[in-house]
Amino acid sequence: MHWPRFLTGILLLGLLWGCALPQVRAEERLFLNVGVEFRGEVQLPVGSQWHNTEVGGLSGLTYDQRQQQFYAISDDRQQPRFYTLEITPETIAPKGVTLLQQTSGEVYPANTADPEGIVLTPEGHLVISSEGVAATASPPWIKAFERENGQTIEALPLPQYYLPNGQQGIRNNLGFEALTLSPAGDRLFVGVESALAQDVRPNIPIYCRLLHYLRGDVAPVLLAEHLYPLDPAEAVFNGLVELLALDNGGHFLSLERTYSPEIGYGIKLFEVSLAGATDTLGMATLPVDLRTIRPVQKRLILDFKTLGIPLTNLEGMSFGPPLADGARSLYIIGDNNFDGKTPTQVLIFALSANR
Repeated sequence: MHWPRFLTGILLLGLLWGCALPQVRAEERLFLNVGVEFRGEVQLPVGSQWHNTEVGGLSGLTYDQRQQQFYAISDDRQQPRFYTLEITPETIAPKGVTLLQQTSGEVYPANTADPEGIVLTPEGHLVISSEGVAATASPPWIKAFERENGQTIEALPLPQYYLPNGQQGIRNNLGFEALTLSPAGDRLFVGVESALAQDVRPNIPIYCRLLHYLRGDVAPVLLAEHLYPLDPAEAVFNGLVELLALDNGGHFLSLERTYSPEIGYGIKLFEVSLAGATDTLGMATLPVDLRTIRPVQKRLILDFKTLGIPLTNLEGMSFGPPLADGARSLYIIGDNNFDGKTPTQVLIFALSANR
């Protein structure tokens, strides 16, 4: 065999084969390249009532595929509760309400909980996160609840440096806002709305912290923590308000919300990847030099101002039933803050992946 000719042939074949393959950018390998298409909006009128409660303040949303219904958490500090909702592209209607109960069976006293996130586990329980209430020194928490009666089952462990003490921890009304469960149900992720008190320094970008738990057959275990870079904004309020796991491989949707009295609400939807992100668990205070820490990576999917519709305080996000054409649905719900003027807004999207 003429080895020089053979090797030359192999090299040429390899070059030709390589030219025939599509060139894949690093970003395309990192993300699932999710896209969304706006399909419509439904609203629940201002002041809607259900069993002597005002249906409002809905800041988190999750879908029960078996029962074909949604659960939405209300962040009413006076009477923490969740609603069972029917939401379709044509209507939104309450079907039930459940007050949150302590392990003793007593309801949570007023101003001791500010629930913001909600997910349904494969076992049929609800996991709910609370920002805590600074005025009553009530700490933030993440707890599992019985779906049938709202009674507390267990609390998940938190790092000590998340607990507010005036110098460090979650800041008032900027706590556990984002909450999601992996499709397999064994991983729980929760994110704070903005930086912890000890991480706020002049001329340093805002990094939210994401906690990663292992759950299921064992008691919940805290596995890791990552940094989420918040988009810079001149708004009065700016924060990470929701996460939604796309798969079991560390891909998510994230929802960021800004607000200024002059401009109103700004909403952006991102795709997020945990690939290569540094584990910062146990790092009570972030270093001044963050070049050694790699945050999660994200790419913008949609700036909601391009929709050309009035936006409210959109905070909750969930998959829902397939749309009429079979497309995967994405529902995003607004917290109307019980302001007496704003309806509960739900935006509906079709979700696609180009990968």
